[in-house]
Amino acid sequence: MTGLLDQIRTGPRAVLGRGGAGDDEESRRPLPVSGMLAAFWTLGVGIAVLTTLTLIGWMAAPRGPFGEGLPGVFRTACQLWLAAHHAGFAIPGGRVGLLPIGLMILPGALLYRAGLWMARDADLRLRMPARLPKGTPRDVENARRRAQLVLIAQAGISLAAPYALLAGVIALVSRNEIMQPFPGEALVSHLLLAFVTGSVATARTIGPWRSMLRLLPERPRSLVAGTAVATALLLTAGAVLVLVAVAMNFTRIQQMSEVLSPGLVGGGLLLLLEVLYFFNAVIWGMAYISGPGFAVGAGTLVAPTGVKLSAVPMLPLLGALPPSGTAPPWVMSVIAVPFAAGAVAGVVTARVAPTPSIEAAPLWGFVCGITSGLAAGTLAALSGGPLGGAGLAAVGPSPWEVALSVALEVGVAAGISAGIANWWLISRRPATPPEPVRKAGAVIAKAAGKVRPARGAHLPGHWLDATEAETQPIPVIRDDWTDEHAAATAETFDDMTARRGRPEPPRKPPAGAAPKPRTDIVDETDDRGGHVIYVDPYAWDRD
Repeated sequence: MTGLLDQIRTGPRAVLGRGGAGDDEESRRPLPVSGMLAAFWTLGVGIAVLTTLTLIGWMAAPRGPFGEGLPGVFRTACQLWLAAHHAGFAIPGGRVGLLPIGLMILPGALLYRAGLWMARDADLRLRMPARLPKGTPRDVENARRRAQLVLIAQAGISLAAPYALLAGVIALVSRNEIMQPFPGEALVSHLLLAFVTGSVATARTIGPWRSMLRLLPERPRSLVAGTAVATALLLTAGAVLVLVAVAMNFTRIQQMSEVLSPGLVGGGLLLLLEVLYFFNAVIWGMAYISGPGFAVGAGTLVAPTGVKLSAVPMLPLLGALPPSGTAPPWVMSVIAVPFAAGAVAGVVTARVAPTPSIEAAPLWGFVCGITSGLAAGTLAALSGGPLGGAGLAAVGPSPWEVALSVALEVGVAAGISAGIANWWLISRRPATPPEPVRKAGAVIAKAAGKVRPARGAHLPGHWLDATEAETQPIPVIRDDWTDEHAAATAETFDDMTARRGRPEPPRKPPAGAAPKPRTDIVDETDDRGGHVIYVDPYAWDRD
């Protein structure tokens, strides 16, 4: 398909592009035009594949359910295309909503390849903001991430909008007297599938899959990673359960296939149908492991607590169901699988985005359980649905029951494991100051390193540290210094004498006379006129 699209790309751009032979910006095809072409060719190739398979079935059984003549074959292929997008049908007496999830692989793969071609054709890789150097400020990185997300959303809408409009046309063409598709479901299902796959394909042009996750902020990225791990583990356990059940009941499945006697071509198509419904069975196995189980008709239940069945459709894959009755006690051990998946998801959540707050880690682990429950409930809703009316009006697991069970089981285990893992990561991480404090300290250290003390300057210090560091000499009181305190005291006494009526003449030294030596101050540098006290600076260490 991409080869056909590349051939269109090499055609004259004057028709669908901007025209002209200028630079790359002028010759680049607009993004909506590339999305429209990708949607058209995806729809054409998909319907061509399904028409070929339907034509093979019609040739094997001309009077079968594939319609009368080539118009009937084309309508059936269009109905299969709508069913591949999980769009339901109305039939006399009910509706059909139990559609094979495996059939969604065909349009999903085609849309993904079309999204890659659209991104290459519109040169979205050149429109992406360039890689930023290491150490770029956080605001610039956030702006670049927002620009990338906006461009990815624009690409997804450019592919999904025309794709959904074409789906409405297919829904009108595929109507007949028995099956009538719902146009609203067809539009919504095509729009969502095309938008998701187109956005993923556009994001893939940025770089590897790990680069796609880096588009999200740290906390949502941790929740996405934890939810993906928990959901993958639950689906893996469901697939193992289904394969074990098929192996244990293979004889019964073979007998049901012989009863149908579809023939060679019909047997191949029946095998293909069972493979497509295998993905539904895997989700049913996940619902069984989580506790609520699933139903195969009104009033039925298949759960670890017990099995209650009635008449089931003649699909050989349903022969793997356990017989009615009370389940063995050891079957209840499968409920430990969601708790184990939650423990692993909690560790992944804590490793992707550890938090210094010990109390917040269990909360984020429980949030991971809630998102896992929402994902499991969505899958349960896609895997089930009615198969007509009456007894087959309810087939598959209950979405809200599966979502609640998975949210509680995975959330509790993820909260405990996330708290323990976060505490382990924080305790082993070297203590580092926050980013603003670390940057401020680096700036202060850089500024302080440029300061140089003047030559010959001595830093002041305590005189007890004179033996260990260079300090200023101890100031010594000399005889020629003026005692300010003594002068203030003399003035006070003079005032008191004046108040008592004994005036005393002022004592002024004659001009040019040397000051009288003072006897109230002892020169500590002279050991002849008084006692000198020596203090041992190391006395404290010896004590």
